[in-house]
Order: sequence, then C-alpha cells, then structure tokens
Amino acid sequence: MSIQSKARRDARRRKAERERNRRGDAPAIEPHAELRDRDDNLLAGIVRQSGVWVLGMDGRIVGSSDSAAQVLMLIRRAQRLHDEKGVPVKLVYSDALRDEAELEAAAHGKSLADYEKQLEDEMAAAQPATQGTVQ
Repeated sequence: MSIQSKARRDARRRKAERERNRRGDAPAIEPHAELRDRDDNLLAGIVRQSGVWVLGMDGRIVGSSDSAAQVLMLIRRAQRLHDEKGVPVKLVYSDALRDEAELEAAAHGKSLADYEKQLEDEMAAAQPATQGTVQ
C-alpha cells in the first residue's frame, strides 16, 4: 500500500467522523430554565437530556436528577440566595418542567410548594454537621 493511499483513506475516515458528529447522533438537549442577573448573564440553567434533568451553574454541571421537582427546587433556592444578598435575578422556566414537578409532587400527595419544602428540609438534614467545639 502506498503512503498516498493510506493518507487518502485516513482523510476519508476523518471526514466520515466529522459528518457523524455534525448529524447530531448525540441525544438532544432541551433547555428548560434560566437564572439570569440584571445584565442578562446566565447564572444557572436546567436542561433535559435523555430524560435526565441537568442543573448547571457558573458554566459547570453541578448535578443531575430524574426528579424535576428537585432541580426546580435547587434553582429556586439559588434565586432566593441571590435575592437575599440584594442581587436581583430573573428566573424563567418551562411549563414542561413545572408540570413534571407538579406531577411528581402530586404522586407524593403534596402540592409543589410543600414538596419543594420537604426536599429542601431533606437536603439540609443530609448536609454534614459543622464541626464545633466539644465541651
């Protein structure tokens, strides 16, 4: 086999790989929520990919869950924390995210607000205790 034929074959393989990547063989990412500051900078967001809710903050994925209520509670908590610091933010989320979260809450026999409160309490209880002085 000549060097030229190997180079052509390798070029065809690279081109085919680029075409596969361009076609979108990857699962679609659906945006569902955005938390933005007053300058319209994205602070946090929620997307859904392959049926999993993914929460991102500061350009990084910080968690994922099958629970729409859980990720909605987390982004609302981030909104409250910014508001408490006096930093105005705007939260926009999709009807699909809200509807899934409400269905999940109803399955647990609660309203969405009550279920989010329960999730927040569970999260607070699961955090490690701060070390204090022992007397």
